[in-house]
Amino acid sequence: MSEQRHRRLIIAGTGIAGLTAAIYAGRANNDPLVVEGDEPGGQLTLTTDVANYPGFPDGISGPDLIQQMKDQARQFGAELTHGVVADVSKHDSGHTVVELDDGTVYTADAFIAASGASARTLGVPGEGELMGYGVSTCATCDGAFFRDEDMLVIGGGDAAMEEATFLTKFADTVYIAHRRENFRAEEYWVDRVREHVEDGDIEIMRNTELLEIHGSPEDGVDHVSLARNETGHPKENLDDPGTETFEFDVGAVFLAIGHTPNTGYLEDTAVEMDERGYIATAGGEGGGQTKTAVEGIFGAGDVVDYHYQQAVTAGGMGSKAALDADEYLEDIPESGTATGETVTAEGDD
Repeated sequence: MSEQRHRRLIIAGTGIAGLTAAIYAGRANNDPLVVEGDEPGGQLTLTTDVANYPGFPDGISGPDLIQQMKDQARQFGAELTHGVVADVSKHDSGHTVVELDDGTVYTADAFIAASGASARTLGVPGEGELMGYGVSTCATCDGAFFRDEDMLVIGGGDAAMEEATFLTKFADTVYIAHRRENFRAEEYWVDRVREHVEDGDIEIMRNTELLEIHGSPEDGVDHVSLARNETGHPKENLDDPGTETFEFDVGAVFLAIGHTPNTGYLEDTAVEMDERGYIATAGGEGGGQTKTAVEGIFGAGDVVDYHYQQAVTAGGMGSKAALDADEYLEDIPESGTATGETVTAEGDD
């Protein structure tokens, strides 16, 4: 039997959504326990300059913003704990059972999934072998290691434009490879990239895809294999006579092709998710917009939002989830170990 610990509210994730939920839940005297996850602070900790978060006209670094939010959450009574949520299930009592990867088991009257999303990779040859040795999903983390090298950024959205812009601080030349003609990024980021193109810092490779990364962990990335077709999506048209494959020398490759929501721990619940793993919430007007299909479980931030994926929208959803949870908890009596309930963790006898 695993030791059972009961909490009024458990929040998975310490990104903007989770911490905002913790601030609101703490102020509502719901004694939230916040599980940090395997990427404490979320994606914002990888951002050196947050220029569009309200209240900071001169900008603020991502790690500084997260730290201030953690301090604020603690000030209102939230408890933060290290760990990763491994599994969530519903107990016959109606409690949500939350198991961490170290075997610790909690029960909760309510649970907010705000565990964010993780960067996607391509699965091309050489990618796994060279991850951390010249291949990266985080320019702000690793860009400085490849100073004066030519660098390749894969992608066509906001993340790719932002990564490429940041890398101009270190690179000889930054190349952006995008599998289509047109970018999906906001015009703001496209305009910034165009300025760097005019300055000779960035070159754009449209209708181009990455086929393979060459190198070794000892020597890093040596070069890449690319494919180009003027109609776009060249990997789908490798047999097309119009598809050109070629080798290209770069010293680092940065993948900026989107994210996968961290929701695998909900697979044993009846929480509804789409084929990508994003949580379906009630939405609509009025209260309860962050409710899932399972009573007492709510969703907020990038585990729900695959479209906007902005810090400010994540924060808004976090506040909604905390308010929805508070309304739910008003009808749930205080409970805990005094009930005598015993929870068995999966795999225990």
